[in-house]
Amino acid sequence: MKKPARIALKVVLGAFAVGVLAALNIGTLVRLAMAPGAPFDAAAPPPAPDYADPRSWSALPERDDAGDLWPTGAPAVDQRRAAADVFYVHSTSYVGRSWNAPTDDPAVNEATDRGATGIQATPFNGCCAVYAPRYRQANGMAFTRPSADGDRAFDVAYGDVRRAFDAFNARRGAGRPFLLAAHSQGAVMADRLLHDAISGTPLRDQLVAAYLVGGAITVDGLRERAPDIPACRAPDDLRCVVAWNARGAGYAPSDFEMHRPDPRERLCTNPLSWRTDGALAPAALNLGAVFLESGDRAPRLGLVGDARCVDGTLVLHHVGATPRDLPSRILDRVMGDGNYHPIEYQLFFMNIRENAAARVAAFLSAAR
Repeated sequence: MKKPARIALKVVLGAFAVGVLAALNIGTLVRLAMAPGAPFDAAAPPPAPDYADPRSWSALPERDDAGDLWPTGAPAVDQRRAAADVFYVHSTSYVGRSWNAPTDDPAVNEATDRGATGIQATPFNGCCAVYAPRYRQANGMAFTRPSADGDRAFDVAYGDVRRAFDAFNARRGAGRPFLLAAHSQGAVMADRLLHDAISGTPLRDQLVAAYLVGGAITVDGLRERAPDIPACRAPDDLRCVVAWNARGAGYAPSDFEMHRPDPRERLCTNPLSWRTDGALAPAALNLGAVFLESGDRAPRLGLVGDARCVDGTLVLHHVGATPRDLPSRILDRVMGDGNYHPIEYQLFFMNIRENAAARVAAFLSAAR
């Protein structure tokens, strides 16, 4: 074939490829980019993190890192003087084709620090010293397409989280009160940790509360597996769990939901009222949404409308324009219109910050 003909053929094929890509749903493209390229191989996971090494942590209280950001108007806090601690398990920050993410990849770690720790652990730095481990997180497809290989990837991730929790307890010293906080994949890991390592142990008495947001936490599941750690029913309840999954009133479930379906009703705590009774909480109770990832530390009032728990879902009746960058907007598009999973912390940032501090204060007061 002559050179002009080859060039013409490449142009035609390129145009065809562009047309095919344009015709595909963006969610399909993301799934293709994330789908693991081979079966899970137990003999070849990424190297396990060493939690004696500070590099295996996204945040530690004794250094400057992603856990130190705070919103405008909030007082700066010296975490080294905090009376309580928080163990935060980050959400999925890895987009790649391995079953488990490495913890020594600079790009993955930057995504974790900026897109997870820096926006979801930071509400707690007003009350607590922040500890946030890196871990070999499971590929997101393990959630959207459950499989035996995905479950094995979960086990690798959870093994790291459990070792990190042991290291957390060794680092912080015995007897100190602590919060458990997590989002999405992190909430799945922290829920398991709650059952395996906290319930029925002396650590249960040191637990202030667990904020397990964007997961599949059910009231029945808590009763069955951690009967001594119930759902929080009031703003100052202690040794209990809060959880929510935020959606718009007209949300239609997409095929990119982040968790394995569970027929039992999920726990829904309304972060405007910190109650589970299904009553409508007015927008005026929102103390401010904060989007630290955008570089804007100012709390935004009026961004979120009224909210109500309906059949295990936190239904939001209005969410205004949010300062999201291009990758975040692509994620929002993939998740589906009205799916507020990616910003479940940001929308209620100041409420979480105030409530965490209040629960710690109540815990310390009761202990005197």
